Amino acid sequence: MKENEAGRQAELSREATLEAVLFAAGNPLPLASLAAIMDCEEPDVVELARDLQAKLTSEGSGLTVQRVAGGYQLVTRPETYATVERLSQVTDRHLSAPTMETLSIIAFKQPITKPEIEQLRGVRVERALAKLLELDLICELGRKQVIGRPILYGTTATFLRCFGLDSLDDLPQLPDVPEQPGQPGQADGPEEPAEPSPGGGSAQHENEQHE
Repeated sequence: MKENEAGRQAELSREATLEAVLFAAGNPLPLASLAAIMDCEEPDVVELARDLQAKLTSEGSGLTVQRVAGGYQLVTRPETYATVERLSQVTDRHLSAPTMETLSIIAFKQPITKPEIEQLRGVRVERALAKLLELDLICELGRKQVIGRPILYGTTATFLRCFGLDSLDDLPQLPDVPEQPGQPGQADGPEEPAEPSPGGGSAQHENEQHE
């Protein structure tokens, strides 16, 4: 039996084996992990991933290989989006516009504090932050060394995976807009945010829990 199983495995191409591994994993697999699983060197995995992507494209498959969050993942092709989207209609977890705006600010301005986000948005963001933390799209990166020591927020590997990014370097470039005199400070502006919450960072946690 073992000889037969070994024979069947030998008949499979390396690309087919990689395809099976990525399918079974679901989430992105780091390059080092794939090399260990496939019992080869990391450059070999990169070449195999390219070959598999070319094979799937030539066969007209609805799947493709994508580099995400520093690893590789088997994903559906963009052309199938309209059909695949119907899968999520029953359990729709789309972010609201205010929450998405908060996430965008964090993604482009990280590390950034709650007062700085509120200064940019002009509204309170406790609920949006709580939702993003719940979905593991953002995380706490530490505290800013200013009065009150507010919490610094940044995005996570889950954020990269959900938006199909390999790293934050893949985010689109924002246009350069000259800052007008008197315009609220950005994340890299004045050290002490305007109108910080009473009690600093600890008050932020209390506000979030009350939401």
